[in-house]
Amino acid sequence: MSEPVIRMENIVKTYYLGKPNELEILHGINLTVNKGEFVSIVGESGSGKSTLMNIIGVLDRQTQGDYYLEGQDVNGMSDEVRSAIRNRRIGFVFQNFNLLPRANALKNVMVPLLYGEEHSKNGKEHAMEMLKMVGMEDRADHRPNELSGGQKQRVAIARAMINDPAIILADEPTGALDSKTGHMVMDLFHKLHEEQGKTIVLITHSQELAQETERIVTLLDGQIVADNGGEH
Repeated sequence: MSEPVIRMENIVKTYYLGKPNELEILHGINLTVNKGEFVSIVGESGSGKSTLMNIIGVLDRQTQGDYYLEGQDVNGMSDEVRSAIRNRRIGFVFQNFNLLPRANALKNVMVPLLYGEEHSKNGKEHAMEMLKMVGMEDRADHRPNELSGGQKQRVAIARAMINDPAIILADEPTGALDSKTGHMVMDLFHKLHEEQGKTIVLITHSQELAQETERIVTLLDGQIVADNGGEH
């Protein structure tokens, strides 16, 4: 059996607010996500899901415990290496899209390539392919202010896919969209999962959205209280 894409063992995250104030947000999280899984991490506001997402996304470090991404211990890496891993192996999709306002859709999709070692000559063609995949090729030269919310999120998904990441990490990806547009965005995630075998981790407070995924991990007060498909 191949190494899980995500393996977390006894992850604790504590914020030190000056003595004697310590705030432990995550209390010993054990989580394994295998290649090709579509998992949602569900929890109310304050459950610790954003903190967990930041550790999965290599945006923050745990205080204790081990986190292996594709078998590599990311906690022991330098900030520079972590930054490269984040750029190449994780595709982020955020609630508020995080697009560059002055760049058109094509340039926004190409952003992760700019941080790569190799400035690929066919980066533009590759970015067009990504836009095509999300049905946005005819909007390549439009800036974010000329796009609807759903179109912006599709551009963001194309950007997340450009480096062929190990995981797509989607944080409340439909949170800023109306329900119909939200369903269209979810359909796109299903397509990436089913047709390309992408590993997708969806962070959401919505039970309805979570029901669309194969496996639901429920967080409450910094602990996993339910997991309908994982090993602990």
